[in-house]
Amino acid sequence: MPQEQGAHDPSGPPPPSVEAAVVRLSGEMDISRVDEVRALLREAMTRTGGRADVIVDLSGLTFCDSAGLNLLLRARQQVRESGRMLRLAAPSAQMLRLLEITGTHALFLIDTAPPGSGGP
Repeated sequence: MPQEQGAHDPSGPPPPSVEAAVVRLSGEMDISRVDEVRALLREAMTRTGGRADVIVDLSGLTFCDSAGLNLLLRARQQVRESGRMLRLAAPSAQMLRLLEITGTHALFLIDTAPPGSGGP
């Protein structure tokens, strides 16, 4: 069922805060890119004075290994400790499977569409 823009489906995750820092990832997130992605996440966490939620747009990500997942888990914890949320947007089937088999799926707020797409 279509929703009005700004409406929230109570059965899904809460909507992102008005201010959100978006990190768009593409390609592979593995041990060789952990430092690069860590820097992007750190910058997003400090954007807007550290008050914004962080949305990690995974729509361009083709692969993620355990090093990438561990990085997302650490970032999630850091964001939560500062009273904000980290959301994963548009994860691929591979990423969803990784979250499921590691039992970490429930730890993340997951949006099915990339930020700004107008989708749910």
